[in-house]
Amino acid sequence: MRGGELIREARRRASLTQQEVADRLGTTQSVVTRWETGAHSPSFETVVRAIRACGLELAVTIGPPDIDHELFIRENLRLSPAERLDRLTEQQEGLRQLVYSAQKQKRKGGQEAVS
Repeated sequence: MRGGELIREARRRASLTQQEVADRLGTTQSVVTRWETGAHSPSFETVVRAIRACGLELAVTIGPPDIDHELFIRENLRLSPAERLDRLTEQQEGLRQLVYSAQKQKRKGGQEAVS
């Protein structure tokens, strides 16, 4: 991911406009546009400042590749945003059901101990 793409992602996650990010950085909306479109490449320091201006932090790790993680990412990138959202919603519902079952089982076990 390039610097401008990181800035755009942070801005979108923070629900900010390009103008709002520009105001926070003391620059213009057109500069932010050029970063995000790749017409100009911001320095690493500028990327970090812009992300912080969005109320977020940039975390970078360097390590051996995680093949399973890479395959998961590639698989998800093949999906449309709507399909990704549907998948996340299904996973969230599955987790809710799992937690509910665990809580129910725990309550059931606690009742048997009282009997």
